[in-house]
Amino acid sequence: MTYKCAVVDVPFGGAMMGVKIDPRKYSEHELEKITRHFTVEMAKKGFIGPGIDVLAPDVSTGEREMSWIADTYTHTLGYRDINAQACVTEKPISQGGIHGRHSATGRGVLHGIENYINNTDYMDCIGLSLGLPGKTFVLQGFGKVGLHTMKYLHEYGARCICVGESNGAIYNPRGIDPKELGDYEQVHGTTVGFPNAEPYHGSILEVPCDILIPAATEKQLTSENAPQVQAKIIAEAANGPTTLAAHEILLQRNILVIPDVYVNAGGVTISFFEWLKNLNHVSYGRLSFKYERESSYHLLQSVQHSLEQWFGKARGEIPIVPSPEFQARVTGASEKDIVYSGLAYTMEQSAKQIMSMAARYNLGLDQRTAAYLCALEKVFTVYNEAGFTY
Repeated sequence: MTYKCAVVDVPFGGAMMGVKIDPRKYSEHELEKITRHFTVEMAKKGFIGPGIDVLAPDVSTGEREMSWIADTYTHTLGYRDINAQACVTEKPISQGGIHGRHSATGRGVLHGIENYINNTDYMDCIGLSLGLPGKTFVLQGFGKVGLHTMKYLHEYGARCICVGESNGAIYNPRGIDPKELGDYEQVHGTTVGFPNAEPYHGSILEVPCDILIPAATEKQLTSENAPQVQAKIIAEAANGPTTLAAHEILLQRNILVIPDVYVNAGGVTISFFEWLKNLNHVSYGRLSFKYERESSYHLLQSVQHSLEQWFGKARGEIPIVPSPEFQARVTGASEKDIVYSGLAYTMEQSAKQIMSMAARYNLGLDQRTAAYLCALEKVFTVYNEAGFTY
C-alpha cells in the first residue's frame, strides 16, 4: 500500500487490518457493535486518527462501516480533535464523505487502461489498434470495482463479452449491458442466469478478448493458466491477481500487464481528496462555483460586445451561443466533476512517470517493475532528503 500511494503521489503509508468473521452470519446490530468495539481498541492503541492512520473500506465493508468508525472515534478518543472526521474515508456524504468515492476504483481502472491504450508505442508493441471504441473485454468479479469498471468502459465504447463470479460465468459475444446486468444482480444476488447472455463453463481468464480485467481476488493468474491467456492487455483491478511466475510468462508472450499498484489506485486517490476535504472543512468548489459561472458569462458578453463593435450594430445583435459542452461547464463544476478531473490528472501523470521509468531502464512491457521503481525512488528521496536524526 505504501508503494501504491507513492506511485500516485498520495502522502499515505500502508497497512492492513480487519476482523476475521463471516459478516453474513451476523445481524446489522451485531456488526455495528463489533465495528465500534474494534474502533475503540484501535484508538486506545494509537492506530487510528486523521494524522496517524486513515482507514478505508475493503472486503465486506463500505460506507456504513466507515460511518460507524468515524462516529465512534469522534465521540471517544477523538472528541477534542476538530479534524476527527478525517480518521476514515469513504464515509456517507452526510458524514463528511465525498462525491465520486463509491465508483473511484472503477473510474481509476478506466483512466489507467485509457492512458496505455492511447499510447502508440505500447499498442504497436502488442499489435493492438489505438483507443477503447470497439475493444472487447472480459471481467472477472462483479463487485463494486467490477461493476463500475464495466460501466465506464462501456460508456467509452468498449464491449464486455464475458463476466465471471465465484459461482459461474456468462458470455455474449455481442456485448453485455452493464446497467441491465447490474439491475439483474441487485434482484437475484448473482449474475448467473442473466437472460441476455448464455452460461460459460470454461475458464473466463482464457476467453479471447482485447482486455482482461481480473477484479476479484489475488493469485488468479498463475503459471498453469498464464500460457492460455488470449488477451492483449491485462488490467489488474484486483490486488495481486497475478503471481510472479505468471507475470514472467505474460511478459514473454508480449502481453501488456497494467499493474495493480497503479491501475487500481483510483480508490486511495479519491480517499486522499476526501481526507483533504475533511481537513479543510469545506467541499470542493464551494468558494468558487458562483464566481466561475459569472466569469464565464461575462466572457461571452465581452466577446459579443467586441464583435458588435467591430461589425457595427446596424447589422443587429451578434448572439454568442455556447456549445452544449461549454454550457455545461459554464454552469459550474460540481464536487464530483472536480474530483473526477483530479483523478484523471493523477492517473495520467502517474502513467507518464511509469512509462518514463520503463524507457530509462529499457524495461519494455514490464510496467510492474517500472511502477515499483517509481515508488521506491520517491520513498528513497523522502528519507534521503529528510535525513536520519535519531
